[in-house]
Amino acid sequence: MPGQFTIGVVGYVLAVNLLAHAAMAFNKSRARNGLQRIPEATLLTLAMIGGGIGTMIAQQTIRHKTRKEPFRSTLVVIALLQLLALIALIVGLLTTGSPEALWQFLTS
Repeated sequence: MPGQFTIGVVGYVLAVNLLAHAAMAFNKSRARNGLQRIPEATLLTLAMIGGGIGTMIAQQTIRHKTRKEPFRSTLVVIALLQLLALIALIVGLLTTGSPEALWQFLTS
């Protein structure tokens, strides 16, 4: 079971980050061509649901929305919150020993 949990989490994180990166690239392409763009709220939502790394990588590699405020600041806050959540998850897993034990601890 722990292996399936890990595979599921890794798969989700990869998929949402690839989607977030692709959305940023698509949005930049639309901007260059003067077409209707993806709303910033949608891009930030993708970052918030786990695609923060993909959004930040796209922001730097394709130079998209690097100076746009409050997008930039909001993305930094999202990334910091995700980092804190990851640290809490790792500490919880190390403390309890397994995802199941952590879940049981959190729900009891």
